Amino acid sequence: MSSLPTNVTELCQALVRIPSVNPDGDPGTDQTGEHACAEFIGEFLRAAGAEVFLDDVEPDRPNVIGRFTSEPSPDGKAKPRICFGPHTDTVSVGGMTIAPFSGEVRDGCVWGRGASDTKGPMASMLWALHETRHLIPTLPVEIHFVGFMSEESAQLGSQHFAKNHGPYDLAIVGEPTSLKTVFKHKGCLWADIHTQGIAVHGATPELGVNAIVKMAAIVHGLDTTFRQQLIDLGGTDEWLGASTINLGMIRGGTRSNIVADHCTLRVDMRTTPGLIRAGGALAVLTRFVHQIDPTATIQPLPETFPLDTDPANPWVQKLISCGAELTGAPWFCDAAFLAIAGTPAIAIGPGSIAQAHTKDEFIRIQDLEDGAAFFTRFIQQLSH
Repeated sequence: MSSLPTNVTELCQALVRIPSVNPDGDPGTDQTGEHACAEFIGEFLRAAGAEVFLDDVEPDRPNVIGRFTSEPSPDGKAKPRICFGPHTDTVSVGGMTIAPFSGEVRDGCVWGRGASDTKGPMASMLWALHETRHLIPTLPVEIHFVGFMSEESAQLGSQHFAKNHGPYDLAIVGEPTSLKTVFKHKGCLWADIHTQGIAVHGATPELGVNAIVKMAAIVHGLDTTFRQQLIDLGGTDEWLGASTINLGMIRGGTRSNIVADHCTLRVDMRTTPGLIRAGGALAVLTRFVHQIDPTATIQPLPETFPLDTDPANPWVQKLISCGAELTGAPWFCDAAFLAIAGTPAIAIGPGSIAQAHTKDEFIRIQDLEDGAAFFTRFIQQLSH
């Protein structure tokens, strides 16, 4: 970069102006991929004194990793390691009512795709690291940074990082949480349920087997009895509520004058730690569906598990002592994959999740400044 941003707002603007749209689905632009954003972050981290490298997860879609110099511990033992980890990709820009990559400052806000989710939180983290760059080497902990690719689809970056670079003593995942510590969030399972029938002429439906009618019984059961079963099995979590199911998509048959020989229902289950302890979403769903139709098949899609980090963790307690009270979230993020691989993880950052993915996404400048001040305070407190 020709010159460093001079404050956290300028840094957020610079990040928003670099398109890094996740290519999955309908991105709404041909400017996809995280490489350019990772390069910019790498330059900023180097200027703050970190050793930086890009770690390709998919072709031209890297994680960006920065490791700050750390002086040896007086007792010669390895220091605990803390990782700051926002994601570099954004969702689609299709349907936006503002210029998605303008980074415009207006009405006390920075506007554009990713301003809230999650380039604003990332700017606050990066600015705090820059402001404390002279302190970091002397801390009794090592400080690293990673910008995860592909959080908005499949969480490939965090899975790759956890497998190849973990575990850490704490991962601080950047998300817009209004600077609250998300130590619990729901998991997610998408699954396709398939019923099979026998196709015959629509004039003699009694000679066939209608897959749509078979699915109708499953739909009724899932929409009534199964919802209560999720509560009975998984309980109602103090922070997350109960596990839920959404019947999101259905398709079946080929023509109106042919008895349908196939039908598919796609469901979205949001799961609590209690449901995982009760056997997990897929097992519970499969057992229920087979009670209605033993011939139905269930095809799971990639699953994200709930986050359930111990709030008594001493590093989490340091966040709380800086003013970041505990909370839970109905959404999921990279923290879950880090936690599954052995790294205690939480999500935190300035801004509101209500602005994420919106047609006119923004983050308040005051929130950016508060976020940078919070992370600066947290890093300074690590010296105590």
